[in-house]
Amino acid sequence: MINPGKMILAGWACLALAALGGASPATAAPPYQVSGQCAGFPRVRLTTRPGTCVGLVGSRLGFPRGLAEHHGDLYITDLGSRLPGRGRVLRVRLDRPWNPNVVLSRLDRPGAIVTAADGYLYVAESSRIFRFNPDAPDPAASVEPVLTGLPTNGLHNLPGLAIARDGGLFVSVGAASDNCEDEQGRRPRPDRLCPEELARPPRGGILRLPPARPRPLASNMAQVYALGIRNALALLQLPNGVLLAASNGRDDISAVDPRLSDERLPHDVLLAVAPNRHYGWPYCFDLRRPSPEFPNAKCAKFAAPALLLPPHAAPLSMFLYRGKLLPGLRGKLVIAYHGYRAAGHRIVALGMNAKGIPTGSSVDLVSGWQAVAHVRPQGAPVAMLELADGSILMLEDHNGTLLRLAAR
Repeated sequence: MINPGKMILAGWACLALAALGGASPATAAPPYQVSGQCAGFPRVRLTTRPGTCVGLVGSRLGFPRGLAEHHGDLYITDLGSRLPGRGRVLRVRLDRPWNPNVVLSRLDRPGAIVTAADGYLYVAESSRIFRFNPDAPDPAASVEPVLTGLPTNGLHNLPGLAIARDGGLFVSVGAASDNCEDEQGRRPRPDRLCPEELARPPRGGILRLPPARPRPLASNMAQVYALGIRNALALLQLPNGVLLAASNGRDDISAVDPRLSDERLPHDVLLAVAPNRHYGWPYCFDLRRPSPEFPNAKCAKFAAPALLLPPHAAPLSMFLYRGKLLPGLRGKLVIAYHGYRAAGHRIVALGMNAKGIPTGSSVDLVSGWQAVAHVRPQGAPVAMLELADGSILMLEDHNGTLLRLAAR
C-alpha cells in the first residue's frame, strides 16, 4: 500500500491543474476552491469529523470510475464516455508531481479495477473482465480476457468487481431496466417471471468465477451466485467470508403507484449475500414489500436485506477500514454515496456486529458536498482506497478529481 509521507509537492499547483489529453469538458476548470493545507495537499471546503480534513490531490481525470494500487502506483479507470472505445487506464503516484500517464486506451467503458494476489490488475469493462500485468514492459501486450459476453445494453451495463478470499472473482451484472420494463417502456406482466432473469448471464445478479490456473478465458466458466439484486456496483468480501453488496434501488415508484413516495421509497439496500439466494428484485423492495408491478408477489420467500440504506443514496463502493489514523473508524464499513439527492454525495461509516454484518445508523465522514459556486461542485464519490498511513483516497467521476481524507 502507498505511504504518502514523502510527497514531492514542488510545482503541484500548475501540474494538478494542467490539462490531461482527452479529459472531458466537464473538468475544463478547477472544480474546487482551495485554502491552506490538509496533510500536504491543498485543503478544500467540505464538512468532516473533528481532527480530519480533505485535500485536493489532483484533477483533470476525465470521467474516472475505479481506483487501485500496485507497488506504490495508483491506477485509475477513466470511463471516457458512455460510448464504447473511449475508456482508459491511467497511472499516477503521490510521491511525485501530479502527472497521470495513459497505460491502456480504447477500452469499452472501464469501471471497477482491483488488485489481485497474482500480481495482476483486473478491470471490468462493460462487455468483459480482463486482467493485465502492470509490471510488464508493455502492459497493453499483457491484457488477457477473464470473462467475456457481459451485456452492454440497458440502464446498468457497468459490472461491479470484487476479489474473493480464495482468489476467485465476484462480478455483479446490473439490471437492464428500472424495474423490469421492456425496451419500449411497457411494464412487466405481474403473473410472469421477469425476462431479465432468463438472460444468459441473468441480469440483476452476481456471478462467481472460481480461482483457476491459468485463468478461464470463456464466458461459460462463470457461475450464477445470487439473483434479485438490481445494481450492486459496491461489492466486498469480508475476512470472515461474508459477501456484502450494496444495491441501488429503483426510481419513479410513484409513477406506478401514486400512493408511494419516490423521494422516500425505495431504500437502497445493503445485502449479506449467500449463494443460491434471491434478494427480491424486481418483485419486492425494502423489507419484503411487494413492488406495485407485482402486487401478489410472495416476498417472504426472498432473502431480506441486512440493512436499509437511505433512498436514492446510490452506494457505489465500500471497504473495511483497517487503519488507526482516523479516530473511531477502525473495523467499520466505509461507503461512498454517489447520489445527487439529499441522502447522497457523502462518505459514511457503519458499525459491524460480531458476525461482520453492518448494523445501526451511519456516521458522516465527508458531507456538506452540495454545489456552491466558486467554492466546490456537488460531490460525486465513486471509488475509495485506504492508504498505508490510514488516510483515504476518494475518486469523483463527474468532477474528475482525486481527494484525500486525512488527519489534520
